Amino acid sequence: MSRLGRQRWIVIVSALAMAAGAGGCGPSLGPSKPVSELTPQEANGHAVYQKYCASCHYADKTGDLHGPSLFALYRKKYLPSGAPVNDERVTPVILRGRNMMPGSDLNDQQMQDLLAYLHTL
Repeated sequence: MSRLGRQRWIVIVSALAMAAGAGGCGPSLGPSKPVSELTPQEANGHAVYQKYCASCHYADKTGDLHGPSLFALYRKKYLPSGAPVNDERVTPVILRGRNMMPGSDLNDQQMQDLLAYLHTL
């Protein structure tokens, strides 16, 4: 490899390394809304979350449990699948399941309460 080719390669590799490292340097997502400040609907959603979701998904920290963390779910641009984060995308995943996640039989009120809670994370 010529000297010029080697210099270009070093610049490209350095740029890629900096771009990869910059992913963790973005703005902090901050903490979730405290449980003590939840509205009645959000509190009901928290109860649904505790019953059906908490054994597999973290709500208050990043990292996977058995499934992906739901911390800051609606403050992110995309779901782990790459789909945009919105109620229209999240609802079918909850109802039908995805990959190892089983579907649920939540009624409409439970689903609305859960979505309200997930928006607080």
